[in-house]
Amino acid sequence: MKNVRVRYAPSPTGYLHIGNARTALFNYLFARHHEGSFIVRIEDTDVKRNVDQGIENQMNYLKWLGMDWDESIDKPGAYGPYRQLERHEKLNVYKDYANDLIEKGLAYKCYCSPEELEAEIEEKKARGESNLHYSRKCLGKPDQDAPYMVRFKVPDETTYTFDDIVKGEVTFRSEDVGDWVILKRNGIPTYNFACAIDDHLMAISHVLRGEDHITNTPKQLMVLDAFDWKHPTYGHMPLIVNDNHKKLSKRDADIIQFIEQYHKLGYLPDALFNFIALLGWSPDKKEEILSPEELIKRFDETRMSSSPATFDKEKLAFINNRYIKALSNEEALDLCKPFLIDENIGLEQDESWFVDLIEVFKDRLSFGAQIVDLYRDFFEKPFILEGDVLEFIKQDGVKALLETFKNMVENMDPLASDTLKKAIKEAGKETGMKGKMLFMPLRIAVSASMHGPDLPKMMNLMGKERLIKRLEYTIRHL
Repeated sequence: MKNVRVRYAPSPTGYLHIGNARTALFNYLFARHHEGSFIVRIEDTDVKRNVDQGIENQMNYLKWLGMDWDESIDKPGAYGPYRQLERHEKLNVYKDYANDLIEKGLAYKCYCSPEELEAEIEEKKARGESNLHYSRKCLGKPDQDAPYMVRFKVPDETTYTFDDIVKGEVTFRSEDVGDWVILKRNGIPTYNFACAIDDHLMAISHVLRGEDHITNTPKQLMVLDAFDWKHPTYGHMPLIVNDNHKKLSKRDADIIQFIEQYHKLGYLPDALFNFIALLGWSPDKKEEILSPEELIKRFDETRMSSSPATFDKEKLAFINNRYIKALSNEEALDLCKPFLIDENIGLEQDESWFVDLIEVFKDRLSFGAQIVDLYRDFFEKPFILEGDVLEFIKQDGVKALLETFKNMVENMDPLASDTLKKAIKEAGKETGMKGKMLFMPLRIAVSASMHGPDLPKMMNLMGKERLIKRLEYTIRHL
């Protein structure tokens, strides 16, 4: 495939979230796979809804996820400016094209006030009419010295058909679309008008976007046809849904929405890149762990699904856990230590203590900040012996083992994982305990659990005072 040019066109009305990150990522993968160009174009014409740092957040977190681009506001190319308001203010591009359509009789000025338009709709509703399209009462009116907007004159009895990469052949009828506004009273273009013009002027070859944009396509085709411009190839990705198969929305409080939040919680960018790539697309082989380089190599736009993509939190946890496991201990420490320090954990400990902590819990981490909960669950929860664990340590020889090991710990200075490992073996030799009957009682005696992380390192992390107290507590219960 030659001369591929795709665009991610965010609006700065909010921050980068899972949905638009997926749109950006699929465009990025498509462009890089086909050795084409990936453009980031800022569609900021909805001035009232634009938020502070909206653009900055979008750009920063696209970069954090590992995406780069060939043209944008920070990387000018031959098709700029890359911000629609700048194109409007500097080039007057949209007004010129709107005037061209007026001259051709394909658009007209509408002088109706918002109140008049609202009244017209209410009258139609009162008469029981289902068609609430604009009545065209301004069509053919002579020019007036009054504020106006410009409406596109929708052709009668026309069908708009396009071959969607994901959905196949899609058709819309013109009678389902009323004469729509292309320029507002303030001269700023509406989304569909600016979008169609910019796609043409920027030589966009493919438009890949969410399914919720599919109803925008006929309006954009109308503009392209009005100027006899070539259509780009469209592909509308499936909706992302929650566990209840409802469209993912900001009201889904149990699903983290914004990429910034994932960053702050200690998710790894490559893991999130991997997970998002699987929301509505699948590789030719059943695999879930794929690096950015592998995803670029394997990306096939025909494997985008037409069915909704479920946001699977457990799958995200699994993927991020796999990426964390692949980190070196030093990298994992860099990821997790700031979360511990923020919670005043380990402030008096040396670096080796943090290293042991990470080694003990790394394989159980789904994200960096989870290290705090794992630490607290292990070290700060009440130490209680009951049920099966209590019955197990009441076996013969256990009390002598624990007393022997406790005496060894009391004589250790300082405590160290290697020293504790040797002491466990020595206590086993002195008391004749080995295998399960050596390690299981000691583990229960210090953690109240039959299973857990590396025993000597776990003991070292507890510190001498807590370790001895737990051994004494257990011995008293035998």
